[in-house]
Amino acid sequence: MSAAPYTAGFGLDLPDYPWDTLVPYRERAARHPGGVCDLSIGTPVDPTPAVIRTALAEAADWPGYPTTLGAAELREAIAAFYARVFGAEVDPAAEVLPLVGSKEAVAWLPTLLGLRQRGLAVAHPAAAYPTYAIGAELAGVEARVVDVDDVLAGADLSGIGLLWINSPGNPTGRVLDAATLRAVVGAAREAGVVVASDECYATLGWEGGETAPSILDPEAVGSDRTGVLSVYSLSKQSNLAGYRAAFLAGDPVLVANLLTARKHAGMIVPGPVQAAMTAALGDEGHQRAQKELYRARREVLRPAVEAFGLRIDHSEAGLYLWATRDEDCWETIAALAEIGIIAGPGAFYGEAGARHVRIALTASDAAVAEAAGRLREAGAAASS
Repeated sequence: MSAAPYTAGFGLDLPDYPWDTLVPYRERAARHPGGVCDLSIGTPVDPTPAVIRTALAEAADWPGYPTTLGAAELREAIAAFYARVFGAEVDPAAEVLPLVGSKEAVAWLPTLLGLRQRGLAVAHPAAAYPTYAIGAELAGVEARVVDVDDVLAGADLSGIGLLWINSPGNPTGRVLDAATLRAVVGAAREAGVVVASDECYATLGWEGGETAPSILDPEAVGSDRTGVLSVYSLSKQSNLAGYRAAFLAGDPVLVANLLTARKHAGMIVPGPVQAAMTAALGDEGHQRAQKELYRARREVLRPAVEAFGLRIDHSEAGLYLWATRDEDCWETIAALAEIGIIAGPGAFYGEAGARHVRIALTASDAAVAEAAGRLREAGAAASS
Protein backbone atom coordinates (compact mmCIF):
# COMPACT_ATOMS: atom_id res chain seq x y z
CA MET A 1 0.00 0.00 0.00
CA SER A 2 1.42 3.34 -0.97
CA ALA A 3 1.96 6.01 1.65
CA ALA A 4 -0.47 8.92 1.89
CA PRO A 5 0.62 11.99 -0.08
CA TYR A 6 2.87 14.29 1.91
CA THR A 7 0.29 17.09 1.67
CA ALA A 8 -2.67 15.00 2.89
CA GLY A 9 -2.61 16.42 6.41
CA PHE A 10 -2.31 20.04 5.38
CA GLY A 11 -5.10 22.62 5.20
CA LEU A 12 -7.56 24.09 7.63
CA ASP A 13 -10.33 21.87 8.97
CA LEU A 14 -13.24 24.15 8.11
CA PRO A 15 -16.90 23.26 7.51
CA ASP A 16 -18.12 22.85 3.94
CA TYR A 17 -19.30 26.03 2.26
CA PRO A 18 -23.00 26.07 3.17
CA TRP A 19 -24.35 27.35 -0.14
CA ASP A 20 -23.23 24.11 -1.82
CA THR A 21 -26.06 22.29 -0.02
CA LEU A 22 -28.59 24.24 -2.09
CA VAL A 23 -27.65 22.39 -5.30
CA PRO A 24 -30.61 19.92 -5.32
CA TYR A 25 -33.06 22.76 -4.68
CA ARG A 26 -31.52 24.75 -7.50
CA GLU A 27 -31.93 21.75 -9.77
CA ARG A 28 -35.59 21.45 -8.78
CA ALA A 29 -36.19 25.17 -9.31
CA ALA A 30 -34.51 25.00 -12.73
CA ARG A 31 -37.21 22.62 -13.91
CA HIS A 32 -39.84 25.36 -13.60
CA PRO A 33 -41.07 26.35 -17.09
CA GLY A 34 -40.23 29.99 -16.43
CA GLY A 35 -36.75 29.27 -15.13
CA VAL A 36 -35.14 30.13 -11.81
CA CYS A 37 -35.76 33.31 -9.82
CA ASP A 38 -32.68 33.38 -7.58
CA LEU A 39 -33.35 35.42 -4.43
CA SER A 40 -30.81 33.62 -2.29
CA ILE A 41 -27.51 35.50 -2.34
CA GLY A 42 -27.32 39.25 -1.84
CA THR A 43 -25.00 40.06 -4.71
CA PRO A 44 -25.73 43.31 -6.58
CA VAL A 45 -27.03 42.96 -10.14
CA ASP A 46 -27.33 46.60 -11.22
CA PRO A 47 -24.53 48.37 -13.12
CA THR A 48 -21.64 49.95 -11.26
CA PRO A 49 -22.26 53.72 -11.57
CA ALA A 50 -20.40 55.51 -14.36
CA VAL A 51 -18.76 57.99 -11.99
CA ILE A 52 -17.04 55.10 -10.21
CA ARG A 53 -16.00 53.25 -13.36
CA THR A 54 -14.55 56.49 -14.74
CA ALA A 55 -12.50 57.05 -11.59
CA LEU A 56 -11.21 53.47 -11.76
CA ALA A 57 -10.20 53.84 -15.41
CA GLU A 58 -8.48 57.17 -14.87
CA ALA A 59 -6.42 55.66 -12.05
CA ALA A 60 -5.52 52.50 -13.98
CA ASP A 61 -1.90 53.58 -14.60
CA TRP A 62 -0.59 52.70 -11.13
CA PRO A 63 2.83 51.04 -11.40
CA GLY A 64 3.86 51.49 -7.77
CA TYR A 65 2.53 50.07 -4.52
CA PRO A 66 -0.46 51.79 -2.92
CA THR A 67 -0.34 52.55 0.79
CA THR A 68 -1.98 50.21 3.28
CA LEU A 69 -3.26 53.23 5.21
CA GLY A 70 -4.99 54.49 2.07
CA ALA A 71 -4.55 57.65 0.07
CA ALA A 72 -5.23 60.88 1.94
CA GLU A 73 -8.13 61.65 -0.41
CA LEU A 74 -9.78 58.32 0.40
CA ARG A 75 -9.34 58.69 4.14
CA GLU A 76 -10.84 62.18 3.99
CA ALA A 77 -13.78 60.85 1.94
CA ILE A 78 -14.38 58.11 4.53
CA ALA A 79 -14.32 60.65 7.36
CA ALA A 80 -16.71 62.90 5.44
CA PHE A 81 -19.05 59.94 4.94
CA TYR A 82 -19.20 59.20 8.68
CA ALA A 83 -19.86 62.86 9.43
CA ARG A 84 -22.57 63.26 6.79
CA VAL A 85 -24.38 59.97 7.29
CA PHE A 86 -23.87 59.17 10.98
CA GLY A 87 -22.98 62.50 12.55
CA ALA A 88 -19.69 60.98 13.72
CA GLU A 89 -16.49 63.03 13.48
CA VAL A 90 -13.52 60.73 12.87
CA ASP A 91 -9.88 61.66 12.31
CA PRO A 92 -8.97 60.75 8.71
CA ALA A 93 -5.31 60.48 9.64
CA ALA A 94 -5.66 58.07 12.54
CA GLU A 95 -9.13 56.58 12.82
CA VAL A 96 -9.94 55.08 9.41
CA LEU A 97 -8.54 52.20 7.38
CA PRO A 98 -9.53 50.83 3.94
CA LEU A 99 -10.32 47.10 3.67
CA VAL A 100 -10.25 44.51 0.89
CA GLY A 101 -13.99 44.02 1.31
CA SER A 102 -15.72 43.83 4.70
CA LYS A 103 -15.75 40.01 4.69
CA GLU A 104 -11.97 40.07 4.81
CA ALA A 105 -12.14 42.11 8.01
CA VAL A 106 -14.80 39.87 9.55
CA ALA A 107 -12.73 36.77 8.79
CA TRP A 108 -9.36 38.08 9.89
CA LEU A 109 -10.04 40.57 12.70
CA PRO A 110 -9.78 37.93 15.47
CA THR A 111 -6.38 36.92 14.12
CA LEU A 112 -5.10 40.48 13.67
CA LEU A 113 -6.25 41.39 17.18
CA GLY A 114 -4.16 38.51 18.56
CA LEU A 115 -7.03 36.81 20.38
CA ARG A 116 -5.36 33.40 20.36
CA GLN A 117 -2.28 34.71 22.12
CA ARG A 118 -4.55 36.18 24.78
CA GLY A 119 -6.75 33.09 25.09
CA LEU A 120 -9.87 35.08 24.25
CA ALA A 121 -13.00 34.10 22.35
CA VAL A 122 -15.15 35.75 19.66
CA ALA A 123 -18.82 36.43 20.36
CA HIS A 124 -21.44 36.91 17.65
CA PRO A 125 -25.24 37.18 17.28
CA ALA A 126 -27.48 34.12 17.43
CA ALA A 127 -28.73 34.57 13.85
CA ALA A 128 -25.59 35.74 12.12
CA TYR A 129 -23.44 35.96 9.04
CA PRO A 130 -21.44 32.69 9.20
CA THR A 131 -18.06 34.40 8.74
CA TYR A 132 -18.10 35.71 12.32
CA ALA A 133 -17.71 32.12 13.53
CA ILE A 134 -15.34 31.21 10.70
CA GLY A 135 -13.10 34.11 11.73
CA ALA A 136 -12.82 32.54 15.17
CA GLU A 137 -11.92 29.18 13.61
CA LEU A 138 -9.26 30.78 11.42
CA ALA A 139 -7.78 32.41 14.51
CA GLY A 140 -7.90 29.15 16.47
CA VAL A 141 -10.20 30.53 19.17
CA GLU A 142 -13.66 29.73 20.48
CA ALA A 143 -16.78 31.26 18.91
CA ARG A 144 -19.67 31.96 21.30
CA VAL A 145 -23.24 33.01 20.61
CA VAL A 146 -23.94 36.20 22.54
CA ASP A 147 -26.87 38.21 21.24
CA VAL A 148 -27.37 41.89 21.93
CA ASP A 149 -30.35 40.95 24.06
CA ASP A 150 -28.05 38.72 26.11
CA VAL A 151 -25.68 41.64 26.67
CA LEU A 152 -28.57 43.87 27.74
CA ALA A 153 -29.67 41.17 30.18
CA GLY A 154 -26.24 41.16 31.82
CA ALA A 155 -24.57 38.21 30.08
CA ASP A 156 -21.13 37.25 31.36
CA LEU A 157 -18.57 38.57 28.86
CA SER A 158 -15.52 37.21 30.63
CA GLY A 159 -13.11 35.34 28.37
CA ILE A 160 -14.32 37.22 25.29
CA GLY A 161 -11.98 39.48 23.36
CA LEU A 162 -14.17 40.53 20.43
CA LEU A 163 -17.92 41.05 20.35
CA TRP A 164 -19.49 41.33 16.89
CA ILE A 165 -22.76 43.16 16.52
CA ASN A 166 -24.57 43.66 13.22
CA SER A 167 -27.06 46.43 12.59
CA PRO A 168 -28.97 46.34 10.33
CA GLY A 169 -28.66 42.63 10.84
CA ASN A 170 -27.92 40.03 8.20
CA PRO A 171 -30.09 37.99 7.86
CA THR A 172 -32.76 39.51 10.10
CA GLY A 173 -32.78 43.17 9.07
CA ARG A 174 -33.09 44.17 12.74
CA VAL A 175 -31.91 47.69 13.58
CA LEU A 176 -30.36 48.58 16.94
CA ASP A 177 -31.09 52.08 18.20
CA ALA A 178 -28.47 54.39 19.68
CA ALA A 179 -29.54 53.67 23.26
CA THR A 180 -29.03 49.93 22.71
CA LEU A 181 -25.65 50.54 21.13
CA ARG A 182 -24.65 52.71 24.10
CA ALA A 183 -25.64 49.96 26.52
CA VAL A 184 -23.65 47.36 24.56
CA VAL A 185 -20.57 49.59 24.43
CA GLY A 186 -20.81 50.24 28.16
CA ALA A 187 -21.04 46.55 29.03
CA ALA A 188 -18.20 45.65 26.68
CA ARG A 189 -15.91 48.34 28.04
CA GLU A 190 -16.58 47.22 31.59
CA ALA A 191 -15.51 43.70 30.57
CA GLY A 192 -12.53 44.86 28.47
CA VAL A 193 -14.05 43.55 25.23
CA VAL A 194 -13.58 45.10 21.78
CA VAL A 195 -16.88 45.80 19.99
CA ALA A 196 -16.89 45.55 16.21
CA SER A 197 -20.09 46.68 14.50
CA ASP A 198 -20.82 45.39 11.00
CA GLU A 199 -22.87 48.21 9.46
CA CYS A 200 -22.77 47.61 5.71
CA TYR A 201 -26.57 47.95 5.30
CA ALA A 202 -26.89 51.07 7.44
CA THR A 203 -28.07 53.45 4.70
CA LEU A 204 -30.74 51.00 3.47
CA GLY A 205 -33.42 51.79 6.03
CA TRP A 206 -37.09 51.22 5.16
CA GLU A 207 -39.05 51.40 8.40
CA GLY A 208 -38.33 53.62 11.39
CA GLY A 209 -35.59 55.64 9.69
CA GLU A 210 -33.70 55.93 6.43
CA THR A 211 -30.34 55.30 8.14
CA ALA A 212 -29.49 52.98 11.02
CA PRO A 213 -27.31 54.45 13.80
CA SER A 214 -23.61 53.68 13.73
CA ILE A 215 -21.69 52.41 16.72
CA LEU A 216 -19.68 55.65 16.29
CA ASP A 217 -22.79 57.79 16.73
CA PRO A 218 -22.03 60.30 19.51
CA GLU A 219 -25.13 59.02 21.32
CA ALA A 220 -23.51 55.58 21.44
CA VAL A 221 -19.90 56.39 22.33
CA GLY A 222 -19.80 60.10 23.12
CA SER A 223 -16.39 61.42 22.13
CA ASP A 224 -14.51 58.31 23.29
CA ARG A 225 -14.02 55.50 20.74
CA THR A 226 -11.89 53.27 22.93
CA GLY A 227 -12.45 49.63 22.09
CA VAL A 228 -14.96 50.33 19.33
CA LEU A 229 -14.76 49.70 15.57
CA SER A 230 -17.28 50.31 12.79
CA VAL A 231 -16.98 48.19 9.63
CA TYR A 232 -18.63 49.41 6.43
CA SER A 233 -18.82 48.21 2.82
CA LEU A 234 -19.60 49.89 -0.49
CA SER A 235 -20.69 46.61 -2.08
CA LYS A 236 -24.40 47.23 -1.59
CA GLN A 237 -24.94 50.97 -1.70
CA SER A 238 -22.65 51.49 -4.72
CA ASN A 239 -22.72 48.09 -6.50
CA LEU A 240 -19.03 47.55 -5.78
CA ALA A 241 -19.04 43.94 -4.59
CA GLY A 242 -16.60 43.07 -7.39
CA TYR A 243 -14.21 45.84 -6.35
CA ARG A 244 -13.78 44.54 -2.77
CA ALA A 245 -14.20 48.07 -1.40
CA ALA A 246 -14.75 48.60 2.32
CA PHE A 247 -13.31 50.36 5.36
CA LEU A 248 -13.33 50.52 9.12
CA ALA A 249 -13.20 53.40 11.58
CA GLY A 250 -12.88 53.85 15.31
CA ASP A 251 -10.39 53.45 18.15
CA PRO A 252 -7.10 55.00 16.92
CA VAL A 253 -4.99 52.58 18.96
CA LEU A 254 -6.73 49.58 17.42
CA VAL A 255 -6.53 51.16 13.96
CA ALA A 256 -2.77 51.69 14.38
CA ASN A 257 -2.25 48.09 15.50
CA LEU A 258 -4.36 46.75 12.64
CA LEU A 259 -2.46 48.94 10.19
CA THR A 260 0.87 47.45 11.31
CA ALA A 261 -0.45 43.90 11.00
CA ARG A 262 -1.97 44.62 7.59
CA LYS A 263 1.33 46.08 6.34
CA HIS A 264 3.09 42.85 7.28
CA ALA A 265 0.37 40.71 5.68
CA GLY A 266 0.06 42.72 2.48
CA MET A 267 -3.63 43.49 3.05
CA ILE A 268 -3.70 46.48 0.72
CA VAL A 269 -6.60 47.90 -1.27
CA PRO A 270 -5.36 48.36 -4.87
CA GLY A 271 -4.67 51.97 -5.82
CA PRO A 272 -7.24 52.19 -8.63
CA VAL A 273 -9.89 50.76 -6.30
CA GLN A 274 -9.00 53.39 -3.71
CA ALA A 275 -9.64 56.04 -6.37
CA ALA A 276 -12.97 54.41 -7.23
CA MET A 277 -13.95 54.34 -3.54
CA THR A 278 -13.16 58.02 -3.21
CA ALA A 279 -15.44 58.80 -6.14
CA ALA A 280 -18.20 56.55 -4.76
CA LEU A 281 -18.14 58.17 -1.34
CA GLY A 282 -18.28 61.63 -2.86
CA ASP A 283 -21.30 61.02 -5.09
CA GLU A 284 -24.58 60.86 -3.16
CA GLY A 285 -26.72 60.82 -6.30
CA HIS A 286 -26.00 57.23 -7.30
CA GLN A 287 -26.48 56.08 -3.69
CA ARG A 288 -29.98 57.59 -3.57
CA ALA A 289 -30.88 56.18 -6.98
CA GLN A 290 -29.77 52.66 -6.05
CA LYS A 291 -31.67 52.78 -2.79
CA GLU A 292 -34.85 53.71 -4.63
CA LEU A 293 -34.41 50.69 -6.91
CA TYR A 294 -34.25 48.45 -3.87
CA ARG A 295 -37.18 50.22 -2.25
CA ALA A 296 -39.32 49.60 -5.33
CA ARG A 297 -38.35 45.92 -5.46
CA ARG A 298 -39.15 45.53 -1.78
CA GLU A 299 -42.59 47.06 -2.30
CA VAL A 300 -43.27 44.51 -5.04
CA LEU A 301 -41.86 41.49 -3.25
CA ARG A 302 -42.99 41.92 0.36
CA PRO A 303 -46.77 41.66 -0.19
CA ALA A 304 -46.24 38.73 -2.53
CA VAL A 305 -44.17 36.88 0.08
CA GLU A 306 -46.96 37.47 2.59
CA ALA A 307 -49.58 36.29 0.07
CA PHE A 308 -47.61 33.04 -0.24
CA GLY A 309 -48.21 32.53 3.48
CA LEU A 310 -44.96 33.72 5.00
CA ARG A 311 -44.68 36.13 7.93
CA ILE A 312 -42.01 38.83 7.72
CA ASP A 313 -40.03 39.36 10.94
CA HIS A 314 -37.84 42.44 11.53
CA SER A 315 -36.58 43.37 8.02
CA GLU A 316 -36.87 47.07 8.75
CA ALA A 317 -33.60 47.70 6.92
CA GLY A 318 -31.16 45.96 4.60
CA LEU A 319 -31.57 43.92 1.45
CA TYR A 320 -33.51 40.91 2.71
CA LEU A 321 -36.91 39.77 3.91
CA TRP A 322 -36.58 37.49 6.95
CA ALA A 323 -39.57 35.23 6.47
CA THR A 324 -41.17 32.21 8.10
CA ARG A 325 -44.27 30.07 8.12
CA ASP A 326 -43.25 28.46 11.40
CA GLU A 327 -41.78 25.31 9.90
CA ASP A 328 -38.32 23.93 9.31
CA CYS A 329 -36.60 26.26 6.86
CA TRP A 330 -35.83 23.40 4.46
CA GLU A 331 -39.55 22.73 4.04
CA THR A 332 -40.01 26.35 3.01
CA ILE A 333 -36.99 26.17 0.70
CA ALA A 334 -38.49 23.09 -0.97
CA ALA A 335 -41.88 24.78 -1.40
CA LEU A 336 -40.24 27.80 -3.00
CA ALA A 337 -38.16 25.60 -5.29
CA GLU A 338 -41.40 24.03 -6.55
CA ILE A 339 -42.32 27.42 -8.05
CA GLY A 340 -38.80 28.06 -9.30
CA ILE A 341 -37.63 30.37 -6.51
CA ILE A 342 -34.42 29.99 -4.53
CA ALA A 343 -34.07 31.64 -1.11
CA GLY A 344 -31.43 31.40 1.61
CA PRO A 345 -32.08 28.81 4.34
CA GLY A 346 -32.13 30.43 7.77
CA ALA A 347 -30.18 27.47 9.13
CA PHE A 348 -27.11 28.87 7.38
CA TYR A 349 -27.17 31.65 9.98
CA GLY A 350 -27.33 29.49 13.08
CA GLU A 351 -29.93 27.54 15.04
CA ALA A 352 -31.84 30.75 15.73
CA GLY A 353 -32.65 30.96 12.02
CA ALA A 354 -33.69 27.35 11.49
CA ARG A 355 -37.38 28.22 10.93
CA HIS A 356 -36.81 31.21 8.65
CA VAL A 357 -35.67 31.86 5.10
CA ARG A 358 -33.83 34.90 3.80
CA ILE A 359 -35.26 36.38 0.61
CA ALA A 360 -32.99 38.86 -1.17
CA LEU A 361 -34.01 42.07 -2.93
CA THR A 362 -30.88 41.89 -5.08
CA ALA A 363 -32.43 40.67 -8.30
CA SER A 364 -33.44 42.51 -11.44
CA ASP A 365 -36.82 44.23 -11.67
CA ALA A 366 -37.94 41.53 -14.10
CA ALA A 367 -36.86 38.70 -11.79
CA VAL A 368 -38.52 40.30 -8.77
CA ALA A 369 -41.75 40.83 -10.73
CA GLU A 370 -41.69 37.23 -11.96
CA ALA A 371 -41.06 35.88 -8.45
CA ALA A 372 -43.83 38.04 -7.01
CA GLY A 373 -46.28 36.74 -9.59
CA ARG A 374 -45.42 33.12 -8.80
CA LEU A 375 -45.73 33.72 -5.06
CA ARG A 376 -49.15 35.36 -5.38
CA GLU A 377 -50.40 32.65 -7.73
CA ALA A 378 -49.22 29.85 -5.43
CA GLY A 379 -50.67 31.59 -2.40
CA ALA A 380 -54.01 32.01 -4.09
CA ALA A 381 -54.04 28.36 -5.18
CA ALA A 382 -53.28 27.18 -1.64
CA SER A 383 -56.11 29.20 -0.14
CA SER A 384 -58.74 28.29 -2.73
